[in-house]
Amino acid sequence: MTVRFFVMDLFEYMKEKNMERESPLAARMRPVTIDEVVGQEHILAPDKLLYRAIKADKLSSVIFYGPPGTGKTTLAQVIAHTTSAEFKQLNATVAGKKDMEEVVSQAQTSLGMYNRKTILFIDEIHRFNKGQQDYLLPFVEDGTVILIGATTENPYFEVNGALLSRSMIFELKPLSAENIRTLIERAVYDNDKGMGAYNAYIDKDAEEFLADMAGGDARRALNAIELGIMSTSPESDGRIHITIDVASECIQKRAMRYDKTGDNHYDTISAFIKSMRGSDPDAAVYYLARMLEAGEDIKFIARRIMICASEDVGMADPQALQVAVAASLAVERVGMPEARILLSQAAVYVATAPKSNASYLAINEAMRMVENGEIYPIPRHLQNKHADSSGEEREQGYLYAHDYPNHYVTQQYLPYELTGKEFYDPTGNGYEVKVREHMKKLHKEAGE
Repeated sequence: MTVRFFVMDLFEYMKEKNMERESPLAARMRPVTIDEVVGQEHILAPDKLLYRAIKADKLSSVIFYGPPGTGKTTLAQVIAHTTSAEFKQLNATVAGKKDMEEVVSQAQTSLGMYNRKTILFIDEIHRFNKGQQDYLLPFVEDGTVILIGATTENPYFEVNGALLSRSMIFELKPLSAENIRTLIERAVYDNDKGMGAYNAYIDKDAEEFLADMAGGDARRALNAIELGIMSTSPESDGRIHITIDVASECIQKRAMRYDKTGDNHYDTISAFIKSMRGSDPDAAVYYLARMLEAGEDIKFIARRIMICASEDVGMADPQALQVAVAASLAVERVGMPEARILLSQAAVYVATAPKSNASYLAINEAMRMVENGEIYPIPRHLQNKHADSSGEEREQGYLYAHDYPNHYVTQQYLPYELTGKEFYDPTGNGYEVKVREHMKKLHKEAGE
């Protein structure tokens, strides 16, 4: 029996070693310790909470989100090498409830018998449906498992709110060009994890080109390096020379298509929104077509149209939000391919509508003041009616607007400390012209 287990362990060991040798460069280059991680200084600098928690092996449930190639899986692997807890990994694209039940069962045994915690890393966690996410909730809550979720989508839309409330959310940002250059040099010259054994070298202009073209995605740059070294013949001196022409050819092969799993997700949706904001319906429809062709989630697209309708059109055409909301509801009922027509109509409407961000600026200014602690007493006449000790409601002096001409009466609505403060300033665009004229008429006739 002992010999049999030894043979199985040896087989597994050899299998892992072979996979390490055969795995893509981007996988081999993954750091083992947190100090090897490149980029994400906003959450991984030595004075930051996440860095300290990983170092101290005191991590609570977390969710990492951001574009592909920014290090979400890398961070999970770093934690796996750092923690004394059991580390289990699932991919939500292929895992089901049975897989989670098995992990939870093992975690309960590990905690009960050995007092050892279990960290469960779920890649692409947004792919789990509500029921699958709900299943995890009690085990995250009672500490049976510490959850690490990774997603390219905004977790506030795609992840169970109860799980979010029990997790810390960390956004990973696209790597800087300097970060990418650091990784490129490691890939080319490092003998242990990189491709140093191939005796290659890369021109500075090629390095800078790849760093720029990678768009913050380390995986794209490393894949281009690997492709370049593996497909380029050595020169007369026996060295492989990565020129800008080689780099250009390799990165283009990797960047030709919009990757529906997220490679160009952020750039394309950004161009789509900016085209609607900039009143260019042709560009908006073009970027919409690119997203649909790539298989982008139609609900995600509809959400972005709704946000643009309110943020960038606003009160200049209040109908824009109604059109966007109606389209959002309709695409869920209709589905593709017909949903493309509904989304196109909504995008064209928002793009051609008059624009105003006055209501957006109004709430931003109000939020800024409130966040800065400018919280003043509500005028007494606006407060809910209060009763005195005898149970009689006190007269507070509130003036009922509908009792006055034009259903308007002058009285203090803002706190007295903010008298005269204006948050909403209607523009001269679209329906806001009528809003401005209406408010001006009310104030004039009231003698203000």
